[in-house]
Amino acid sequence: MKAAAQLARSYPSEQNAQGTDTYETSRTEWQSSSAILTSKVVSQEQSETLPMPPVSVGVDHVNGHNSTARVPHHQKPLTVNDLSPTPMHGSNLRVAYQGVPGAYSEAAAAKAYHNCEAIPCDQFEVAFQAVELWTADRAVLPVENSLGGSIHRNYDLLLRHRLHIVGEVHLPVHHCLLALPGVRKELLTRVISHPQGLAQCERTLTKLGLNVSRKAVEDTAGAAEFIAANNLRDTAAIASARAAEIYGLEILEDGIQDDASNVTRFVMLAREPIVPRTDRPFKTSIVFAHEKGTSVLFKVLSALAFRDISLTKIESRPNHNRPIRLVDDANVGTAKHFEYMFYIDFEASMAETRAQNALSEVQEFTSFLRVLGSYPMDMTPWSPSSSTSHTASSYTDLSLSQTIPPRPTGIGKEGPGG
Repeated sequence: MKAAAQLARSYPSEQNAQGTDTYETSRTEWQSSSAILTSKVVSQEQSETLPMPPVSVGVDHVNGHNSTARVPHHQKPLTVNDLSPTPMHGSNLRVAYQGVPGAYSEAAAAKAYHNCEAIPCDQFEVAFQAVELWTADRAVLPVENSLGGSIHRNYDLLLRHRLHIVGEVHLPVHHCLLALPGVRKELLTRVISHPQGLAQCERTLTKLGLNVSRKAVEDTAGAAEFIAANNLRDTAAIASARAAEIYGLEILEDGIQDDASNVTRFVMLAREPIVPRTDRPFKTSIVFAHEKGTSVLFKVLSALAFRDISLTKIESRPNHNRPIRLVDDANVGTAKHFEYMFYIDFEASMAETRAQNALSEVQEFTSFLRVLGSYPMDMTPWSPSSSTSHTASSYTDLSLSQTIPPRPTGIGKEGPGG
């Protein structure tokens, strides 16, 4: 039980009223020192680059092409050079997402945090860094899709960075075929979208009888923006209805996804973990590995099954620190084994004794174990026919109403995933 106690202590406890003043003082001092630390990090990175452009400028280029006057200016996606180390307190919650306005990730951010200030980022890693450097308060990023499977890049980034999962959001994906006003479907020669968007609408595009080529771009809303910016009258985009509204496009076909059961799961990330509770359904995400191979997986699953803990997700990713393990045998030669990190989501809160006991047992036979977060499950009712919208979620970010003393998050420190 010693290991269980250590695991329990890894989560912050709620503060009493008498410790509020001490907490506020320590928070101010820590934020001040953190700002100095991140200022040094950013100043080194930017010493050889041009001055940072202001985040509020309009989009001047889309995928390397000049914009035209027909497209209204929108907030420019953050790049690495835009990350400011200066904390901005007292304003609305700032939530980073990957993509441009009109992306499904923006809708997920709005569902997770109502009335938030959504901050577009051009890469997943920039969204992580935006939270670490206080440019954003939260990040909402996709980790899996019901049709396309896992988003492996974000699993790797969860291990590399020191952010905590504080919640999840399930968002139905409702694809539309978009084009410039007045364009007829029979005149189209090309359809562009994110690779997953193209794959998820392949059969429907064929049924529509469109003799078009398919071209993959970085994101769905970016495809709509590209068409509007370059006045492409022979090209359509697969994107959301909101993207059509933002970029002045018409919806040629609505709901063109091949399968109505198309849902993307997003995780909500913060600098600090939330306090686990037992008054509502919780989910816990962990990652682990063993230096002697993958046989540890069975032991981990047994520790959870013995305590009647249900799994909702299991994923393996290459161990970047040690991708191959060699085993020499004088009789049969040298065997090569691929090494993996295992990610598991299970339905239990770290406030429950059974979860603490399970992980204390897991800790005994793993060489690496990390709790990525223990957080409320998204219990929002879902209808396959519903379109993407900013509907209310049953989720509440518990960290927004709790008094949790901050601590340094190891900016720039990489985990075993490298």
